[in-house]
Amino acid sequence: MVSGPSGTGKGAICARLAAQTNVMLSVSMTTREPRENEVEGTSYYFVDKERFRSILAEDGLFEHAEVYGEYYGTPKSHVLASLEEGKDVILEIEVKGAMQIKESMPEAILVFILPPSHDELKRRIEGRGTETPERIARRMERVSMEIAQIDKYDYLVVNDDLECAIGDMQAIMRSEKLRVGIDAEEIINKYRANEN
Repeated sequence: MVSGPSGTGKGAICARLAAQTNVMLSVSMTTREPRENEVEGTSYYFVDKERFRSILAEDGLFEHAEVYGEYYGTPKSHVLASLEEGKDVILEIEVKGAMQIKESMPEAILVFILPPSHDELKRRIEGRGTETPERIARRMERVSMEIAQIDKYDYLVVNDDLECAIGDMQAIMRSEKLRVGIDAEEIINKYRANEN
């Protein structure tokens, strides 16, 4: 799961990682209006609030949150299907949602993305040209709350240079595949079974 304040470059990092073999980028659902160049089913599933509430009532979301008056959530079906196929799944997700999923899937790995500075973050958000000054101010107020959650994450990546940040994420993914964890006994048993 990849989190961080709006404007940190999470989307660009996740999109590049998803272009790799065997990596699926989970598509979130939202009630907000699409931004220019966002594509239904690729960027988000865009639904109205009534449809969102219906899916939530049917237990069809891993997590959900209200952010800036709009609802966001992670549909279960595509994530579970991809995991069953043996794919790595990346969720670009806000902090509260990441904590909800971590409760039900403790094996999930959390990565927090930050820009090099507060000023750079503000410049990036303003550079989008899609936000009113009031919404920019609200986003910047939220940054402190989000950053205060870093200690709940497994890794921190500073996106000062996009290529370096992508390299850091690739290193994290490789490292996690090499970790000896709760499946160690299963690995040992498979190895011993192949000795005969």
